[in-house]
Amino acid sequence: MKKEQKYGHIAMLATSVMWGLMAPISKAAMNSDAVSSMLVADVRIFGAAVLFWIISFFTKGEKIQDRMDYIRFFFAGLFAIILNQCVYVTGVSMTSPVDASIITTTLPIVTMIFAAIFIKEPITGKKAGGVLLGACGALLLVFGNRLLPGGSAGQATAQASSLTGDLLCFLAQCSYAIYLVIFRDLIKRYSPITLMKWMFTFASIVMIPVSARSLALTGWSSITMTEYAELAYVLIFGTFLCYLIVPVGQKFLRPTLVAMYNYVQPIVATAVAIIWGMDTFNVLKVVAVVFIFSGVLLVNRSKARHPEDNR
Repeated sequence: MKKEQKYGHIAMLATSVMWGLMAPISKAAMNSDAVSSMLVADVRIFGAAVLFWIISFFTKGEKIQDRMDYIRFFFAGLFAIILNQCVYVTGVSMTSPVDASIITTTLPIVTMIFAAIFIKEPITGKKAGGVLLGACGALLLVFGNRLLPGGSAGQATAQASSLTGDLLCFLAQCSYAIYLVIFRDLIKRYSPITLMKWMFTFASIVMIPVSARSLALTGWSSITMTEYAELAYVLIFGTFLCYLIVPVGQKFLRPTLVAMYNYVQPIVATAVAIIWGMDTFNVLKVVAVVFIFSGVLLVNRSKARHPEDNR
């Protein structure tokens, strides 16, 4: 494995851990009447745009190679930020967290299909087997307690399942899969700061008319310091740092392998739940972790279409 590829794996692992932590933290923030799902999305998009512009002033300027790339930045932001973040948050607010967790695990499968269609990346036996192993591990994490004798039949969620919410969560995975596959060349040409600066800028422009009224009506004074701290984590770690380093993984790893790291997030979320006393450790969780990392290993060892892309 080349040094650059190691950087890619480290970047995706770090991103998956931060995104995994963001799930329970953002959920805690949204338990407040003062913090809505739209506010969380607004904080991520508008806040990240500001942070990326600030950091760009302290780095060497990068010239945009082609004016058409601005259009590509717009559509990359549309698929990776607007359609992914906003649609997913809306879907989660309409369906149960269990359903949302299950649907999130479809990202590697959808990415593998799109990669085969658009960039002719072969679906090898190792790759398909790896994706299947990872999916089984993620599902064990979700349903583990139900499978054990005496396990909870449901550990009742705050909201019931919703077909519309489930479909929105799935569409969010599809939009991010399209971003990983279609815009891989754009990701390779520019630094993470340049890429994200323009993607979040265009995403913010799209969100202004959608969020203006909601932001104006937000009761900022009723938000507690704890909730502000949770929003700060969502912005700085769950968004800014993640989107800063995830292009490193996208640059050096194939789309399907990048998507496989999505399976790490349930591990992190489960670990946090155990530490916070919300869940317990059992043998099924050990098996799930083994499945997930075995799946990542299999996809990592599969062959790419071009020899230089083999990982």
